[in-house]
Amino acid sequence: MKKYFLFTAILFFSSSLPAQELTVMTFNIRLNIASDSLNAWPYRKDKCASQILFHEVQLLGVQEALHNQMVDLKDRLPKFKYVGGGRDDGKEKGEYSAIFYDTTRLQLLVTKMFWLSETPEVPGSKSWDAAITRMVTWAKFKDRKTKKIFFAFNTHFDHIGKIARRESAKIVLNKVKEIAGTYPVIFTGDFNAEPSDEPVMIIMDKTNPLHLIDSKESSQTPHYGPTGTFTGFQSKERNDQPIDYIFLKGKWKVLAHATISQSWMGRFASDHFAVMAEVSLY
Repeated sequence: MKKYFLFTAILFFSSSLPAQELTVMTFNIRLNIASDSLNAWPYRKDKCASQILFHEVQLLGVQEALHNQMVDLKDRLPKFKYVGGGRDDGKEKGEYSAIFYDTTRLQLLVTKMFWLSETPEVPGSKSWDAAITRMVTWAKFKDRKTKKIFFAFNTHFDHIGKIARRESAKIVLNKVKEIAGTYPVIFTGDFNAEPSDEPVMIIMDKTNPLHLIDSKESSQTPHYGPTGTFTGFQSKERNDQPIDYIFLKGKWKVLAHATISQSWMGRFASDHFAVMAEVSLY
């Protein structure tokens, strides 16, 4: 009888423990531009926020967000704060590659930015054949549930410069090592590169000890949703190859991975699908 009660008590205690999983999303929300007509931000902002809230995201990397879009999302995500600034000056000018985080789950410890250029500490700098200034936002977090510490990085690679994307991939790997050291890392972003393209191959090169892992490849359950992530506001994704990723480094367990292709009467929340992963540290 004593053994029975002990087993019941253990079972109850285990089932009452809070879930340790962390829900991560990367989402290119498309900048606010009037020429998008009925796909412009005023018609999409509630859709974007509703996806984030419905899927109970706790860590979110956004790309292409202008300052007014950051404000709109912040207003619609009451438990969230964000880190990051505009790529042109590190403040409010230009697109953000920002990180939103659920303050009830994550405690911010440190945050900074660097630029994808030959002078990464210079705000607004660009190099090589990059068409536009590109940058990375990073933050060090403490998980309030697990008490574990990890780093999050978020970026948007250049859409034109092949050399710039290649060199950006190299910078990313070195900066992750320099900034995060041996801590676990989550790296979200729109890399403007498919899996067979040079930048992603550099990032995932297993012969390089600095390499990152694609969360989709290590998911314990099959990927859910389309594999392509860019639609350009068309009725379906451009092809079946992703350009948006959630990369990982360290002792992460990936429980699930999905591409969110929700539409509202044929209209999407963005010209990219959001990509989501459920992860935990072990």
